[in-house]
Amino acid sequence: MNWANPQTFNEKLQWLKIYDRNPLYTKLVDKYEARKYIAETIGEDYLIPLLGVWDKVDDIDLEKLPQQFVLKCTHDSGSVIICKDKTTFDFTSAKKKLYKHLSINYYYPSREWPYKNVKPRIIAEKYLESTNLNDYKFQIFNGKVKNCFVCSKRFSKEGLHVTFFDRKWHPLNFTKLYPKETNALAKPVFFEKMIEISETVAHQFQFLRVDFYEFNNKIYVGELTFYPGAGFEKFNPPEWDKKFGDLITLHRR
Repeated sequence: MNWANPQTFNEKLQWLKIYDRNPLYTKLVDKYEARKYIAETIGEDYLIPLLGVWDKVDDIDLEKLPQQFVLKCTHDSGSVIICKDKTTFDFTSAKKKLYKHLSINYYYPSREWPYKNVKPRIIAEKYLESTNLNDYKFQIFNGKVKNCFVCSKRFSKEGLHVTFFDRKWHPLNFTKLYPKETNALAKPVFFEKMIEISETVAHQFQFLRVDFYEFNNKIYVGELTFYPGAGFEKFNPPEWDKKFGDLITLHRR
């Protein structure tokens, strides 16, 4: 790590963890509190409908939830539970998973400081039912979208694919962790609107990633991320780490 003069994308994310301590970040990584920021910044229409929020697993009243829904913790990653049919839903296993995740402080594994003081809660959101619901993740560098990537085939037998594009939807020739799609991916219908929203949401930050879903002719903001992969994901080939790093101009706050 070159602390005096960080050059790569991953180095600059580590630098931002240490030197960019805007207290607003703790609110924005909280999946419940971030909804308020999104509503205030671009409007409630871009939020997935909220079905409930609870401090404890045992407070969840399954009877009051619809036949389909999504549960997730507000303070972490990886706690998502999808219920496609409440009549066959294994709520016991779901509760075990939620108990486990509620006990984890997401700050400690990789020192992403905004997570340290997030209040662990559970939210339920509307299930966006689709056989091919892609994630569109836009990366904003000093207020401008420079690139994005698509997470596809997440629940397929082939497994997750991640494909990067520049601002004009030209594919970028590298991978990170997961293979990229070999077939062409269609540009989202609301691609330009996603760019506009991303830059509105992230105009004041040195780096931010804004995630979207496109569903039933609407855009929904999924979540906000300051340190993708905690700044440890390798680029292949590695020179792309430097290319992305060149897009961030650092300044202390």
